[in-house]
Amino acid sequence: MPNNAAALASRLSVAPMMDWTDRHCRYLHRLLSTRTLLYTEMVTAPALVRGGALHLLDYNVQEHPVALQLGGADPVELAEAARMGAEAGYDEINLNVGCPSDRVQSGTFGAVLMKNPALVAQCVRAMRHAVDVDVTVKCRIGVDDQDPDVVLPEFLSQMVGAGCTRVIVHARKAWLQGLSPKENRDIPPLDYALVQRMKEIFPNLHLSINGGVTSLDQAEALLDSGLDGVMIGRSAYHQPTDILCAADRRMFGAGHDTTAEEVVHAILPYIEAHVASGGKLGQITRHMLGLFAGQPGARLWRRTLSEGAHRPGAGTSLVLEALDAVA
Repeated sequence: MPNNAAALASRLSVAPMMDWTDRHCRYLHRLLSTRTLLYTEMVTAPALVRGGALHLLDYNVQEHPVALQLGGADPVELAEAARMGAEAGYDEINLNVGCPSDRVQSGTFGAVLMKNPALVAQCVRAMRHAVDVDVTVKCRIGVDDQDPDVVLPEFLSQMVGAGCTRVIVHARKAWLQGLSPKENRDIPPLDYALVQRMKEIFPNLHLSINGGVTSLDQAEALLDSGLDGVMIGRSAYHQPTDILCAADRRMFGAGHDTTAEEVVHAILPYIEAHVASGGKLGQITRHMLGLFAGQPGARLWRRTLSEGAHRPGAGTSLVLEALDAVA
């Protein structure tokens, strides 16, 4: 088992989510939890290698431990993109074998790769040879009419054979035809038991589970069942305080609980620097709307930020005004 920052932090991670987990979101999440593993949105290998879109690799050094998720299906191109990510300083390079969107399918990568585990294994080998950091895979339990009980163990066997030591399994099938990406996050039933059986079959493989986890209590129960890590997506985004404020203490046995109010104050210098450099307040505050979810004043907090963040000159004073509504 690799003993590095990303592997240790993967006990709890925040899922890579397109249009959500950008660098501003990750900076906020890092203020809430110092130990949880954070992931970028999926970055396609062609965008980096052919398109030269190096800005997609931008992050703040305070985000560590942070993983880069790549999308692609060409071993040579993925190896080069992985090398670029490692040189940028990412702690882990993750290959997306779970995204069901149409544009991902048209590029023959994402969840459709569940149908070609041998190609995924080639990609993993090429990426591992290109970098020294961990290369991991995020997959589904199967796609379309595949039988997960047959497909998933074969897929994981191929990953182990390629030298992959950590896999994150979204415990749902992906239906590439007939369901939208949004529906693919909710409609296919969860099968935690299957993922737990995979841990029994592959005891030396670090297995994290993703899908439907909405609380630290649930995450702890899954870890107690024998799994190595839990990845939380939408709940960590929409209710970040509930998931991340106590994560260091409860999931890692160290550190102290944070509060939404102290995190708001802590992010003010970051906001000031962003706005001073020409950025928009809303690019950051859109990720902060759920900080007080379920607390008195949460609606006024959201409304103040949502209505005011895009006005000319909006900055930290608006954030403090919104904070007054809940404080």
